[in-house]
Amino acid sequence: MGTYITFPELLLWLPLLAGIFIFTTKSENTAKIIALFGSFAVLAVSLSTLVFTTSSYYFVNYIWLSNLGTSFYLSLDGSGKILTLLTAVSFPIIFLATYKNTYKKPNVFYGLMMLAQCGLMGVFLAKDALVFYFFWELALIPVYFLSSIWGGEKRIQATFKFFVYTFIGSLLMLVGFIYVYLHTSPRMFEDGTQALHSFSLQSFYTATLSAAEQSWLFLLFFVAFAIKMPIFPFHTWQPDAYDQAPTPVTMVLSGIMVKMGLFGVIKWLIPIFPLAVTKYTTAIMVLSIVGIIYASCIAMIQDNLKKLVAYSSIAHIGLMCAAIFAMNQISLQGAMVQMFNHGINIIGLWIVIYLIEKQTGVKNMSQLSGVAHKAPALTIMFVIIAFANIALPLTNAFIGEFMMFAGLYKYNVWMAVVAGCSIILAAVYTLNMVQKVFYGNTNSITENVTDISLNEKLALAIIIILIFVFGVYPQPMLDLAKDAVVTLIKN
Repeated sequence: MGTYITFPELLLWLPLLAGIFIFTTKSENTAKIIALFGSFAVLAVSLSTLVFTTSSYYFVNYIWLSNLGTSFYLSLDGSGKILTLLTAVSFPIIFLATYKNTYKKPNVFYGLMMLAQCGLMGVFLAKDALVFYFFWELALIPVYFLSSIWGGEKRIQATFKFFVYTFIGSLLMLVGFIYVYLHTSPRMFEDGTQALHSFSLQSFYTATLSAAEQSWLFLLFFVAFAIKMPIFPFHTWQPDAYDQAPTPVTMVLSGIMVKMGLFGVIKWLIPIFPLAVTKYTTAIMVLSIVGIIYASCIAMIQDNLKKLVAYSSIAHIGLMCAAIFAMNQISLQGAMVQMFNHGINIIGLWIVIYLIEKQTGVKNMSQLSGVAHKAPALTIMFVIIAFANIALPLTNAFIGEFMMFAGLYKYNVWMAVVAGCSIILAAVYTLNMVQKVFYGNTNSITENVTDISLNEKLALAIIIILIFVFGVYPQPMLDLAKDAVVTLIKN
């Protein structure tokens, strides 16, 4: 049965109901207002979960398909709190920054966006494998339609590639779930019914699996999660998808959805297959570090702003993946902190790129220059976000990146040294972008650029406040990450 205050349910029901209600509206302004206020309501609920400390406030468990051994079990723990908070913070920022956008069929667009938020929340809350898989797919479906209907000129090819990659990954994960399910112990429900096997997360943790079985099952799950992150060499769908998707969808993909893969590794992969983790850790860390350097080098030679940020994101995710598999407390804690901070910073970068493209109609650095002369407020805000992206001290990304490198150093000095080269490479491509786009003389394309509007300033201001708050005082996020690490170690 559910608890008397069910925060997990509200995090699902609010975006779901808002999305359904938006589908029924005809007015574009009504759709925007409902989406914006619905997202703020979700944020209020998410923030309230951080105030209460009694664990009984953080779960809900209803009997659902009991003959299959599954229940609608949602719970908030450390990693869940971090990522549901990221999801709750991100959507109001996205809606604020793009509030003046107009879309064909706006009710469908905003309705799908809210359904995507519902799916993401479900992934981060689920403590039952079947529920997890349901929300994993629910988060994907709205994004597919958003990209294929409202994307760029090459949206069909990019979306199809994205769909094929993620569908194959999802299918592999489903096969793995079914196999592990068949090796779990019986489950007794509160109504007296009993199932032969169980889809509960705890049952998966204690499933009877040999080392050989863990080995091939680990690969099924890892490929699914690696595609979603993505890390090298499963990343090839990402740059085109980010480039062709409408910018609000790109923000969701880059800021939040990639964290589904990292979350899956932390919550499902490592605890279920401990013997296989030991076997594959070095190989995965090598792949991650190769991906960090590869993506950083590709970002350095990019002219397309969207693809530059896409490759930058691959490098950052690769570092988080390596830190997770370093499997010491400081690296895990740093990765969890960085999941939140990276999400905030990358959304900030996408907002600025969106604002530039909206006014100029171009996204190539070689065609832009001198934007600072025409948009000083945008320039100042972007420089701050760019410094956060390269983890400058006193910005939010510094503490997480420091902890991840410290954890990598504890695991292997040379891996830490090679991965550390990404700090220099990130500074090169980020500062090069700032210099080429914002400084120098204006040209015929940038001559008519104007500074940003109030809603855009507000969205970027929220991001900058978060950058400095968690840069100067990261303790609240560190505490949440510590709780998640303790839970992982116990399991």
